[in-house]
Amino acid sequence: MSTTTSVTTDLAYQQCINPDCRTTFPVRQVAFACPSCGDLIDVVYNWDRLPVPKSLKHFESKWSKRLDPLCFSGVWRFHELLPFAPSEMVVTIGEGQTLLQPANKLAEFVGQNPGRLYLQYEGMNPSGSFKDNGMTAAFTHARMVGAKRVACASTGNTSAALSVYCSATSYGFQAIIFIGSGKIAYGKLAQALDHGALTLQIIGDFDDAMARVKQVADRLNIYLMNSVNPFRLEGQKTIMYRVLEALGWEVPDWIVVPGGNLGNSSAFGKAFLELKHLGLIDRIPRLAVINAAGARTLDELVGRHHLTWNDGLPDAQITSGYYGSMDASGAKADTIASAIEINRPVNLKKCLRALDACNGVVRHVSDQEIMDAKAQVGAGGMGCEPASAASVAGAKRLREEGVIGPDERVVCILTAHQLKDPTATVAYHSGDPQQFEKVLGSRGIHRAEYSNKPFVVANDMEDIVRALLQNFGDS
Repeated sequence: MSTTTSVTTDLAYQQCINPDCRTTFPVRQVAFACPSCGDLIDVVYNWDRLPVPKSLKHFESKWSKRLDPLCFSGVWRFHELLPFAPSEMVVTIGEGQTLLQPANKLAEFVGQNPGRLYLQYEGMNPSGSFKDNGMTAAFTHARMVGAKRVACASTGNTSAALSVYCSATSYGFQAIIFIGSGKIAYGKLAQALDHGALTLQIIGDFDDAMARVKQVADRLNIYLMNSVNPFRLEGQKTIMYRVLEALGWEVPDWIVVPGGNLGNSSAFGKAFLELKHLGLIDRIPRLAVINAAGARTLDELVGRHHLTWNDGLPDAQITSGYYGSMDASGAKADTIASAIEINRPVNLKKCLRALDACNGVVRHVSDQEIMDAKAQVGAGGMGCEPASAASVAGAKRLREEGVIGPDERVVCILTAHQLKDPTATVAYHSGDPQQFEKVLGSRGIHRAEYSNKPFVVANDMEDIVRALLQNFGDS
């Protein structure tokens, strides 16, 4: 390993986030935990030696260079803000062509004034979720270090994105994915299978799959693609850059994001800390991280047990005690929002840093609230998977509590496409009691207040016309 002195003079390097350790090592070294103390790792930049733009408006010049793959990518057009890789090593498939959409119809549901609620829709990425932002950066690093076999544990979206990048590029990557038993939506599993990934189903949940993939990756020298990989988070920072871009480089008041493995919240916090340090923004927005009630580890630790960042030294006894109580009771994550069905988020500590930097809050919402919010998102024209709707349900909850003001500008992150988990959507809207109970009832969802159930009519013109006229309303 290089010495700290020599490494920290590099333009970019890796560093342990533990302030009592701060071990540093080169960008081209592969490690998914600090080799000295086992803590999480950051990618760090010597900004004073890098060509940093004087204004975020600089990135508008990239729009006229769309034939350049780096400028076309919604991640790599911000290359100056994640400059760990040379341009010629970048692995991109055109990710990041996403949309920030004003949501006035949904604003009424949430309780925001018109023009104050926005949806950042990451379902437009090639694999249909936000994961592509991180995968392009992680695959770039994998290429830099000569990795060929890449692996992840997944509730679905990570495996889909990993599989797409392996199959859509020509660098010889082989995809290996670990999933828990019965813990993946078919829309996501179909992507991994269709794109040729070697799929291993572990008897257990995501946390079990995560523990095993880390062990296997270490033993067989396989490159790990979960968000414990710090390069994943470098790519996910760009979601916030695109939000700022769509708002004319103005900082919103709130970012609301679902909380699963906490990679997004961690990446967003790092993005805003760096932008503020560079003088590219004058303030940092507040952050709200929303858990599902059946997977609310972060809310329990922060809200009930008062776990904080504490200058990089959060009380480890609080976390270990909570995890120990879960083990003793056999508690498993359980929510309709499978993408955030995680009990032991690997980026917990980095998320605590983001909450500290962004004056953040944490809440949990029920599966009923998630599905109702999801129906309202769909009625407004965007559509999302259940986990995405946690952000909207959380914004509504915070608005009802008075934490978010009605005239504050709020951006809710929709992390994935609605067709990722069509089973839940159809069950909510179908009007079929048996299907509803089978898919949703066991999750504590007992009503479909916003359902749009199909009407069954006879194959008869008059019956069809009569049914249509009855449902046209006053229009």
